[in-house]
Amino acid sequence: MSVATRSSTVTPGHTTLDDPLEILRSRVIGQVITANSLEFDEARKLPYMTVDRRPHAIVRVATAEDVATTVDFAREHKLSLTVRGGGHSLAYFSTVDGGITVDLSSMNRVTVDPVSRTAKAQGGATSGDLAAVAQRHGLALTTGDTRSVGLGGLVTGGGVGFMVRKHGLTIDNLLSAQVVLADGRIVTASNAENADFFWAIRGGGGNFGVITEFTFQLAEAGTILGGDLMLPASREVVRGYLDFVASAPEDLTTIAGVMHAPPAPYVPQDRVGEVVLSILVSWTGSVEDGERALAPLRALATPVADTVAPLNYEDIYRYTDHYSMPHSASIRMMFADTLSDDAIDAGLDAIHNASSPYGMFHLRGLGGAVSRVAPDATAFANRTQQYFVSIINVWLDPSEDAAVHQSWTESLWQKIRHEGSGVYVNFLESEGEDRIREAYPGPTYDRLAEVKGKYDPDNLFRFNQNVPPRR
Repeated sequence: MSVATRSSTVTPGHTTLDDPLEILRSRVIGQVITANSLEFDEARKLPYMTVDRRPHAIVRVATAEDVATTVDFAREHKLSLTVRGGGHSLAYFSTVDGGITVDLSSMNRVTVDPVSRTAKAQGGATSGDLAAVAQRHGLALTTGDTRSVGLGGLVTGGGVGFMVRKHGLTIDNLLSAQVVLADGRIVTASNAENADFFWAIRGGGGNFGVITEFTFQLAEAGTILGGDLMLPASREVVRGYLDFVASAPEDLTTIAGVMHAPPAPYVPQDRVGEVVLSILVSWTGSVEDGERALAPLRALATPVADTVAPLNYEDIYRYTDHYSMPHSASIRMMFADTLSDDAIDAGLDAIHNASSPYGMFHLRGLGGAVSRVAPDATAFANRTQQYFVSIINVWLDPSEDAAVHQSWTESLWQKIRHEGSGVYVNFLESEGEDRIREAYPGPTYDRLAEVKGKYDPDNLFRFNQNVPPRR
């Protein structure tokens, strides 16, 4: 393949083979996109409207060898290196000015073996890519909250999804991974091979390499009982929800939010804008058992809307597709064993006085399969807490004052943060080392630093919730 074919949209005559990027183009099957490429502005976009970064080059890789070549190039030329899958990094680590971005989006192939109930997914595949292929065989994997989330970042952070109480975190179903290391080697990591590395990438984020292929164990979950059970929000309703999910059957996973009722087709027009508790339901057992299990939730109040019904597992993402729209966000998150009435009241009051109609006080029940894995078995150590609590403030107009929305988030955060401990690394913005240590408490952080020192001693992979290498 000629250089011209590899870079068909580069301005003619602009570069020569003496240009290092032209040499890179000649060595990869994928596409090297620069400021002179027609695709550059589109390729550098993130889901976040206010992020406008201009990398030196975006390498849309096609193979693991392309990734290795690009890693070698960045290391040899002392260029900052970022890795992008779905681009949902809350700290905007998917791209950096003047650096090299490994864009995995073209590496999105998913194959399923229905006999062994396993799937192989390339590093750029999304939750939706995997769900769609697995669905054909009546299988599923618990992954992210929305179909556009890339598996690379999601899985290495842990993976808290729609079947987490029944089947654990995404990493609890990871059998092996193909990884490109900082020195350009392509290796396999599993419990039997490079076990220390395998421990680290299950929760340790992007600190250790670029995952080019995952092998997962899937679960039988072709049809679930799922949908949105939307209740009028009050302290009593929120408390009832929290008490219920703490001891609910493990087949039930819920993602709930105190929020303003959106103008969704299933929300009565006269209830749009009302403060509600929207509960996204995913029940993996029989429909009959699910209806009985949900009865206590439905009894908390007369629903504003109730769309819970049998559906294909992949269709649960219809309720979160709007998360992929261009937006800006301010987020804080913690795990908690309890949540006081004062915290509930603070959340309700904040939503009633939200700076954006899309603000949310986000609540999930954990436990179940998550808590049965030992905290030191993977780098995801925060497994014993009962609840997942976050403040999510979203706005859609880039001209709005971000400081106003961030102040709203911070105000509620200061009122509730003392009731929690630990944080999910995938819900961290750029919040400093202390917060990273909350994601990786005590010995987990120390062990990650040792693995980092072994596999990435020069911290090439530093655009992440970084754990510096210990040598």
